[in-house]
This record gives sequence, structure tokens and C-alpha cells, in this order.
Amino acid sequence: MSPTLDDPADLDERERTALETLLKRLGDDEFVLAERYTEWQVRAPSLESDLALANNAQDELGHARLWYDVLADLGFEERDLVYERDPEDFRHSTLVERPFAEGDWADAVLRSYCYDVAEDLRLGALEDSSHPKVADRVGKIRSEEEYHREHAQNWLDRLADGEEGHERLQDALDRLFPHALTLFEPCAPPRGASASGDEPRAVDVEADIVDLGLRDTTLEELGEEWLSIVVPYLESLDLTVPASGRSDADTDEFEFEVTREMLPEARGRDGSHTDAWFDLYDEFTHTYRDLGRSDTTKIMDTPE
Repeated sequence: MSPTLDDPADLDERERTALETLLKRLGDDEFVLAERYTEWQVRAPSLESDLALANNAQDELGHARLWYDVLADLGFEERDLVYERDPEDFRHSTLVERPFAEGDWADAVLRSYCYDVAEDLRLGALEDSSHPKVADRVGKIRSEEEYHREHAQNWLDRLADGEEGHERLQDALDRLFPHALTLFEPCAPPRGASASGDEPRAVDVEADIVDLGLRDTTLEELGEEWLSIVVPYLESLDLTVPASGRSDADTDEFEFEVTREMLPEARGRDGSHTDAWFDLYDEFTHTYRDLGRSDTTKIMDTPE
């Protein structure tokens, strides 16, 4: 059993780097997805859907704050993590930064489904985290994410039932699936992090996250489980998933294989991003910069 990493003052460089990397991949995904969801306000196909996505955006912002507040124990302030942070230092998946095709509701619900399935799996892998604050946050976040997934799946079933909706879903799937795969890419460690005098590599830090008990499942295992859920469901809607498959002669089961060539050029986790991300970053930091702010104002207490 891994030791409990509950006192930030006692963390060595390896432990601190692993914890910081984990928390940034969690918090950045939630924060950037919430920023994208807000673009659908008063534009969803129904009032119910508008309210649902507004609620999802609020939830994701709250989840980001829960993860960022754990980073506060490592000396980070909100302005360091959001408004004054170099955009290349964000570690979110490119799935959450992609702009929505104008008026394309299929894009929104498919993206939500792909993300929410991955979110449920990674939260499950954090339930017994060696960092108590990480483990304590899982229950609250997971209960809210279950609603997000249900909402997305209901809409996918509905859209796939019509010819036009099915065509829109297929177009969205072709665009988004490669970016969804980046959810399981290794995260580049924070700039300046070092391990035994050497610059740590992303794969090494991800291995440390598991070895230290911060997460109990590897990214490869999470990705395989995600594919085993997402691909059969999408194919049940008569959608063609851009993943190569093969039959297992021994078990007569169909398995799905993802190749490196299927991944997009920009992957987010390694600090490479699409142009759309830099535009979005400029948008949500615009007011902070224009007002000459040097700090952020909170209207809620810091979570325990």
C-alpha cells in the first residue's frame, strides 16, 4: 500500500511533481470545458437543454475549483493557475478546447458524452488516492457527472433516431474522436520540475502518479476501458467509429485498437494546443487584463 501523501510540507520533488501534474490535468479539463459550455447559453435547442448545459458549466467550474484549491496547498493562487498562467502551461485535452461548430448541438452532446465517460472512469481510479483531499472530492464530483452523462446520452439516442441528426452526429464524431483520445495521453510535467537532477518525462511522471498511489489505474488501462464502453454504444447508434478493430480468434470478441497516427497533431497534455485554445484564453483573461487586476475576487468560501 502506498503511503498517505497528506502533508504538502513533507512531499519530496518526485511526489510534488506527480501531485501537481495530476491536479492540473484534472482541473484544466474541467475549467476549459466549462468555458466552452458557456458559449451555448440561450443557443441550445430548448429551454430545458439551455438550463441543463448552464448547470453543467457551473458544475465543471466548481469541479475545477475543487482541484485548483488542492494546488493551493502547494503554494498556487488562483491567478497563477488561470489568469496569469502561460497558455502553453495548461494541460487539458484538446477535446475540451475545440470550438463548437456554429449551431451544431450534435457536437455539444457527443463531446459531453465522450468526456463524461472518461471522467467517470478516472474518478473511479481516484477513490482510494493516497492524497486524502483528492479522494475526498471524488464523491461529490462523480454524483454530478452522472447527470451530465445521462443528459448527453439521452440526446444522442434522440438525434441518432433521425436522418439529419444521425448525419450531424457522424460529422461530429469524425471531428472529435481523435481529440477524445488525447484524454488518455500522458501529461508533460510542470516547467522547472526535476527528478534526481534530470528533467522528468511525461511517461515517467504518469508512472509516478500510479506508483505513489495518487491514481490506481494507468492511462492505458483507462483508455482501453473507455473504448470498451464508448465504441459499442456509438456503433449501436449506427455510427462509424474511426478506430481500427480486429477479432480475437481465441475469445471471438471484437477488440478496438487505437494507433498513434489517429491522434491529432496538437494533444493538449504535452503543452501543444490548437489555435482555438489561444483565442479562448484571450477571451476569458481579457477583462482581468483590461482592468489591470493583480488578484482575483472570490464570493465563496474555499472548499474544505
